[in-house]
Amino acid sequence: MVGAMPTLRLTKHHGSGNDFLVLLDPDGVHPIDAGLARALCDRHTGVGADGLIRASAGTAGTQLTFELRNADGSAAEMSGNGMRCLAQAAVDAGLVDGRDFIVATAAGQRAVSVHREEAPGLRTVSVDMGAARVSGSPGRATVDVGNPHLVLQVGDAAALAAPTETPDPAVNVELVLPGPEPDALTMRVFERGVGETLACGTGAIAAAAAAHQWGLVGTHVVVHQRGGDGIVDLCAHTTVLTGPTQRVARVEVDRP
Repeated sequence: MVGAMPTLRLTKHHGSGNDFLVLLDPDGVHPIDAGLARALCDRHTGVGADGLIRASAGTAGTQLTFELRNADGSAAEMSGNGMRCLAQAAVDAGLVDGRDFIVATAAGQRAVSVHREEAPGLRTVSVDMGAARVSGSPGRATVDVGNPHLVLQVGDAAALAAPTETPDPAVNVELVLPGPEPDALTMRVFERGVGETLACGTGAIAAAAAAHQWGLVGTHVVVHQRGGDGIVDLCAHTTVLTGPTQRVARVEVDRP
């Protein structure tokens, strides 16, 4: 008799429309790879998501380890919205003690703070994302937020909304327009390994850090994105991303 196909139990979450499948694997029995990520993230033949996240046991000084595969199967070092989704999933499942904890990632340790549930499946989550390193000139900058970004300032709303292909598939690209209110940016984002997405957490940080260096915004920045707003606080030696995180569904799939 042919053995039963192994089953994966995941949850689906989104941060301002940037959606992820989260696999809680504290025992380390469900490794993920490029093929699995492509199969699960496909929006026609799979579940559908911008990425697949695995939460495994933490290393020294951390409670969990974060691993992310983009929708195309490529590995990513970091995701601000993905970290918020992982944090919500871990707290909801009772996998961590309390709502403040440390997560190990390929870009270093990250501290998360998960607030009380505001509505069914909805929480606000903050992530200390580390320093944002900006280089370049006004209007065009590369930014390292644990993953690579190219931030480009556009001249008006028409330029921001104009049809375009992924500007540079090798990095995450943010097109930004100051406003419409003080200390705010409107952002359009193209993520490496995914394409255009409704929001990007590290992208919001990169855009805010670059715009601050250009003198366009202060240190507390609202980043308006197609899927919703992200709040970025630029501190002396780090950055903090805060935003809503919504659990969408509990998913059970046969492992491809």
